[in-house]
Amino acid sequence: MIVSVAERVLGRMEAQRDMFKNLLTGKRALVAGIGDNRGFGFAIARELAMAGASVCAATWPPAFSSFMALLERGDYDEARKLPDGSLFSFERVFPLDARFDSAKDVPEEVRTNRRYRAFERFTIEDLATTLDADFGPASLDIVVHCIANAPEVLQPLLETSRSGYLEAVSTSSYSFVGLAKQLGPRLRPNASLVCMSFLAAERVVPGYGGGMSSAKAALESDTRVLSFELGRRYGARVNCISAAPWPSRAAEAIAPGSGGGMAKWVADQSPIQRTITPEDVAAAALFLSSPNARAITGSTMYVDYGSHAMAYHTAPNE
Repeated sequence: MIVSVAERVLGRMEAQRDMFKNLLTGKRALVAGIGDNRGFGFAIARELAMAGASVCAATWPPAFSSFMALLERGDYDEARKLPDGSLFSFERVFPLDARFDSAKDVPEEVRTNRRYRAFERFTIEDLATTLDADFGPASLDIVVHCIANAPEVLQPLLETSRSGYLEAVSTSSYSFVGLAKQLGPRLRPNASLVCMSFLAAERVVPGYGGGMSSAKAALESDTRVLSFELGRRYGARVNCISAAPWPSRAAEAIAPGSGGGMAKWVADQSPIQRTITPEDVAAAALFLSSPNARAITGSTMYVDYGSHAMAYHTAPNE
């Protein structure tokens, strides 16, 4: 019986799909920073679930109610669909404001704000103790950090206030340190932590202001230091993904229209002229979270079709 090349390729693809389907079976992941179905966080959650992991989400309290309502109403069903047609479900969804390490750090004006009144516990410490109560000690294998915010992101650095700058660094980079500190003792052997960065950490991106470029640079530096500290203490790996721009709802909320324009510009000047998708980033996160990346830690992986390698180009396709 003669087997065609196409049949052999299809057979390999099915075998690879089966392999990835079970790659993370028995693992539990926490993806922090999911607020809707369009961003990197949701795509990463789906990819991890497709590989067999049980996935928990952590969502900013002011967005929690709308996220849960849309999830329960079925608005996210298409984004939750797996290759076999089934829908993945989040094992738990936790409220999390990663600006605050513990309850004593929460100002009274936040605690009494109408968008927070429904939540008694939403700090990083609260998340850790809730995980203990729900799943017992040593319950996590994968932590993905997709949290970023800067109240003055539209301001040039020279016009950014000290408070705006520090808020950007606190929310976008120190929150990863805070999660690592609290969740480190809850990690199982050979755990993986992944955070999300952007090329503005090392190159000038006009319009990406308010201290965000500094926050991303700090995040990449912290990735290297945490890889040593968490590696020596818990045997965990820590890596970072530097992704090309994607016009998520969060990006559009910060600067309407800028996400799509920047994504097109980056795609035009990339060696492979494509715009990234959340699925591209999710595939990288799956790899870094899996045993296949067991020897990779302290690294920043570019997911941008090579745009980070370019210094100058004249015109597309030249």
